[in-house]
Amino acid sequence: MKYCSTRGGVHGWEFRDVLFSGYAPDGGMFMPESIPTLSRETLRCWSGLSYPKLVVEVASLFIPAQLISREDLKDLVHSALSGFSVPDVIRIAQLKDGLTILELFHGETLAFKDLAMTCTVHFLDYFLQKEKHRATVLVGTSGDTGGSAIQSAKGLSGLDIVVVYPQGRVTPVQEKHMITCLEDNVHVFAADGSSDDIDQPLRRLFADQDLVKHHGLMSLNSVNWSRIMIQLTHFIFAYLQLTCMEQMEAQEPLPELEVVVPTGGAGNIAAGFFVNQMGVPLKLVAMVNSNDIVHRTVSSGDFAMAANVTQTLAPAIDIQDPYNMERVFWLLLQKDSSLVKNMMEEFQHSHKHTLLENHHKLLSCTFSSGTVNDEGILETLRRCWEENQYVLCPHTAVAAWHHYHCPHDPTIKRCYLGTASPAKFQSAIQKAGLNFDPPEAVKALDKLPSRYQKLERTSDWCKDWEQQLRMTIQAVSSTRKNRGVYYI
Repeated sequence: MKYCSTRGGVHGWEFRDVLFSGYAPDGGMFMPESIPTLSRETLRCWSGLSYPKLVVEVASLFIPAQLISREDLKDLVHSALSGFSVPDVIRIAQLKDGLTILELFHGETLAFKDLAMTCTVHFLDYFLQKEKHRATVLVGTSGDTGGSAIQSAKGLSGLDIVVVYPQGRVTPVQEKHMITCLEDNVHVFAADGSSDDIDQPLRRLFADQDLVKHHGLMSLNSVNWSRIMIQLTHFIFAYLQLTCMEQMEAQEPLPELEVVVPTGGAGNIAAGFFVNQMGVPLKLVAMVNSNDIVHRTVSSGDFAMAANVTQTLAPAIDIQDPYNMERVFWLLLQKDSSLVKNMMEEFQHSHKHTLLENHHKLLSCTFSSGTVNDEGILETLRRCWEENQYVLCPHTAVAAWHHYHCPHDPTIKRCYLGTASPAKFQSAIQKAGLNFDPPEAVKALDKLPSRYQKLERTSDWCKDWEQQLRMTIQAVSSTRKNRGVYYI
């Protein structure tokens, strides 16, 4: 399997090189050059596998055995997923009237990001140890990615991690998962701005190929293909668990599964679409909060940022630049890199692009979508509790709103991605008038010391943030070359 850029400037890269990259050198995003097809027989063989074993099967389609042997891949995945709080790593909650929640949040930071992040960091560490190299990870986060990346990478000798989060726009638990980690290889910045603001200096840093090469700079956002690759698995797992296809006759068509996805940066919905392209009949619904760019794109072809990012009760999807839509467009337009390049460069320059009529028709036939405001989130939290004594997180509530307001064909199975634990969003739970006793590990965060640096809002903040981050990356790299300790 080789990899290319969605914008056509890069072809023939190996998984190892893609793993250690952020954006492609031409500004695009890495994707496999070919899409594996999952036959009925393959799906039938996989239907009884545990989640970790299924991850191994899926990952092996994209990672050649000469890069990571099958045995090593198995060991890495099982080690990465060994610390989850439920035996099967993920769990399916079957609630009243067909409300089915795929719980993806049983990792250390209580968010679905832990599933792909832990595996991806284990892959990184495998290559770094093998090659005796170092890398510097640069991550911008809207809330969950940063904490997950830090907890996965903390203490690793070959890796430094620099995380930037929007101060005041994440929950206390999300923030504490980042700032209370005092390992010498963890460097946290609190920015006076939104997650979309943070993306701007990060893109400029990744565009500096000298900086990238000299300091082994890479990304662990869902820009990184490995994150998307692992996320393919929970769509396939849900399909196998909920459709009972192993009981079907050979001549019957494969049953369809509707998957409703709370959507921000669009990494999860891009993974679901990729699985659909692999031959698994998924009907995808992208649900967003008041930051509704993905919904507007699907419903009217208006791929345009709003003037500002709206702060909502579902902060991890408070995003106006859903960068993984580039991957969706590339798949949708049959890998037409020239078209994608023109679309995305226009969007980056003007923050807007209107889809051509035929492109919009393709997209609207592929996805459906909806948008939910804060009142809708609170209504869904209350109703789910009243009917099931089950507490959703506000992001999962964005998806579950669809259950209560959009009747569907009962012959088609449907599930909702549960992307985080309600323990991370106490304020939203309390606003809904509900109680949720967080686990002891969350309560303990209040007693831990913290460490972070501030990125102030100046008149030329983008340039200033870029320079401050650049200086930190260079200083950390210099310290490691001298085998020194950074924080004394």
